[in-house]
Amino acid sequence: MTLVLVGFVVFLLMGMPVAFAIGISGFLFFIQQPSLPFTMPAQLILSETQNWALLAIPMFIFAGNLLNNTGITSRLMRLASVLAGHMYGGLAQTSVVLSTLMGGVSGSAIADASMQSRILGHEMVKRGYARGYAAGINGFSALITVAIPPGIGLVLYGSIGEVSIGRLFAAGIAPGFLMMCFLMIAVAITARKRGYTPEHSRPKSFKVILSSFLGSIWALLFPVILIVGLRMGFLVPSEAGACASVYAIFVGIAVYRELTWEKFISAIKLTILDVGMIMFLIALSSLISYGITWEMIPQLLSTFLLTLSENKNIITTLVLLFLLFLGMVVDSTVIILLLTSILVPIMSQIGVDLVYFGVIMVVTCAVGLLTPPVGVSMYSVCSILECSVGDYVKESWPFFLALVILIVFLVFFPSVVLVIPNLIFG
Repeated sequence: MTLVLVGFVVFLLMGMPVAFAIGISGFLFFIQQPSLPFTMPAQLILSETQNWALLAIPMFIFAGNLLNNTGITSRLMRLASVLAGHMYGGLAQTSVVLSTLMGGVSGSAIADASMQSRILGHEMVKRGYARGYAAGINGFSALITVAIPPGIGLVLYGSIGEVSIGRLFAAGIAPGFLMMCFLMIAVAITARKRGYTPEHSRPKSFKVILSSFLGSIWALLFPVILIVGLRMGFLVPSEAGACASVYAIFVGIAVYRELTWEKFISAIKLTILDVGMIMFLIALSSLISYGITWEMIPQLLSTFLLTLSENKNIITTLVLLFLLFLGMVVDSTVIILLLTSILVPIMSQIGVDLVYFGVIMVVTCAVGLLTPPVGVSMYSVCSILECSVGDYVKESWPFFLALVILIVFLVFFPSVVLVIPNLIFG
């Protein structure tokens, strides 16, 4: 596997697209193994696309794109402003609350970061916020969407690691709301120092809040319906994704009546692009995953970690530190695809709950989306707000620190992650 790793790093440094770097590196493994038929790579790539559990991914992506075209986003924006606009850094606080509300709609941190930067980012700059600060909070708050169901990272982890996706969805709720709280505290502290004033002089009345809440109820019900359907056994994950798409069409046509034929076609086109990228990565990553299993790397790594310590909290911390630094140079989706099959057996062996580990793994990997040098979301928000990476890093480090503190908190208090899935699923 040494040649595979070296090849993968070299191809990335050359600027090769990640999917091709993974695929070619995977073929290098089979070249080194004359005992394996060379038809196997093609068979593995094809068989990986036939995984029934992965059918949930295109369905959830399609549902998210449909909901974003039904007027739900504008209603959630209004609710977020009503709830948080009276705080210091009103627009920044609104961004955090909006991401929490959008978690059940988009499921994608990159999509949410780009959307909020266009909606809120330019308005924040007009109100005197530093461009780096606006880019930072819109980017980091979007990470909440990876935890609030239906996060695509959780679906990938559950499918590859054979972990209950329903329990993962439920386990993501508490960390998602904790991310909101930690980021809102960071915004409150930094906004006071920078003089970013509230948008409203006082909190809105209960009547206004209730009106905005009822206007957004169809979006807020979305994750609830998914978890209830999975818990009651009415739906498996793939069926839940299809149900979500039907729900989005119903809301767009019958409730808000804003889903036109043009918007429907636009949602299909966006879904094809998103699904094509993700499934191509999944298919090609099967080559490296097979090599990892063949070389018994999970067993070797498990033995190595156990020689360092027998304390599961220490081992979990070491693994998360590795994931945090790896996320700075490799996309989070790629990390989940390549390392889930390695890390799940290790965590199982040392007695770490796989649902709990899945949530903190996905959250930790997602932080890399906002860190140099390869953060996809970072470049997206900086491009939209015409902000240099240097200014972004200078202004956004408090939000990075807030998420690191959250991850440390979850490592030592795993019951916070597991309380909701244990209540719902037993």
